[in-house]
Amino acid sequence: MTTITIQVDEDIKKAFEGATPETHKQLSSILQLFLRENLHNKTLTEVMAEISDRAQQRGLTPEILQEILADNDE
Repeated sequence: MTTITIQVDEDIKKAFEGATPETHKQLSSILQLFLRENLHNKTLTEVMAEISDRAQQRGLTPEILQEILADNDE
C-alpha cells in the first residue's frame, strides 16, 4: 500500500479527522474501488452503481447503511 493526497474542502477534512479508524478503513476501501473501476473509463454513476450492487450482494441493506451512517454522525 501507498499513500496519495487529494484536495477536499475544510468540512470534509474535519469530518475525516474526527472519524474512527474503522471509518478511515471503509473510506479507503470505497476510494480504492472507485479508482480501480474508474481506470476502465467508467463514469462515476456507473462505478457507484457497481459498488452498490456489490454491497447488496454481500448483504448490505438500506437499513444497515442508514445505521452505519447514523453511527458516523455521532
